[in-house]
Amino acid sequence: MPTSKDVAALAGVSQSTVSYVMTGKRPISEKTRLRVEAAIEQLTYRPNAGARALASRKSQVIGLVIPITPEVHLGSIMEFVAVIAATARRFDHDVLLVTDQEGNQGLERVVGQQLCDGLILMQVQADDERIPVVRKLGVPVVFIGIPNDSTGLNCIDADFARAGELCVEEMAGAGHTNGVIIGWRPRLVGSRLNYVDRFLGGANAAAERLGVSLEHLPATSDRRSIEAAVDSCIAASQGMPAFVSPDVTVLELLPRILHEKGLEPGRDASVIGVGPVPDTMLALEETTILDIQPSLVSQHAVELLLRLMTADHPDAGGTLELIPPLVTHRHGTAGHSVPAPQSAS
Repeated sequence: MPTSKDVAALAGVSQSTVSYVMTGKRPISEKTRLRVEAAIEQLTYRPNAGARALASRKSQVIGLVIPITPEVHLGSIMEFVAVIAATARRFDHDVLLVTDQEGNQGLERVVGQQLCDGLILMQVQADDERIPVVRKLGVPVVFIGIPNDSTGLNCIDADFARAGELCVEEMAGAGHTNGVIIGWRPRLVGSRLNYVDRFLGGANAAAERLGVSLEHLPATSDRRSIEAAVDSCIAASQGMPAFVSPDVTVLELLPRILHEKGLEPGRDASVIGVGPVPDTMLALEETTILDIQPSLVSQHAVELLLRLMTADHPDAGGTLELIPPLVTHRHGTAGHSVPAPQSAS
């Protein structure tokens, strides 16, 4: 089995240079780095994780903290988890899943026992009780989500406020003066998870700016509640109605319900889907998709954490990164032009 000494000999460098290339702890010239990487590839060298952990006093493990609450949609969460695990493995790290059963004591335990070198926290609440504990842990922490007070914290999330704005801009650009947001399950609205409020805040601000009458109707996934929301929007519309939803079940039923009422999506009404883009949503040709890019959020969270873990002096000021939503126009909207923002008078 090849060793780092073999890699160093083949690349014509010292063993310490091989180590620096692999850990990124010191800057190495591009030419030298490429030579070392080529030697690693040629020898199919894989470092011994246990030996490296002992030598560096690092576990090569990232802790992923996910509170399992009634608000959590496990299918959506697993999209984040899968990408986080794959990205961590790409950088030769493993992931330790920490649930909320132990509460804050669980965070202190995995860090105190050196089970992980850093943490990623999900399902971040507006006034998250984990924040005071995190500030004293002494290891790098990245939040997927943004609490009300993010001072000094490292946060990354989808830009839900911009997503709300884009939905209304899509409506206005297609000529709609009325729209309804169907979804965000009732238990999420007013919950301590603030991404719904950020989305609705962005949507309401854009509606006021662009003169669109906007209503939010929380709905469950049963057909009766969805149809009631559709009827309400149609009754209030002075022209073509527009519908926005983050719920795949709602989006699957909406075109069918509209057809039954004599409305053709993309001609008589617009349908805009918000959220991750699973295969089921991609199949909805009658729905314009506004993707919040959870894979990119997850990837950036791991990369940010690894940078913090290898930095000699992490930025104490914290980091805030918002991943912009990605719009894919399908047959769901009647037009694609977006009006220019109105200047304040």
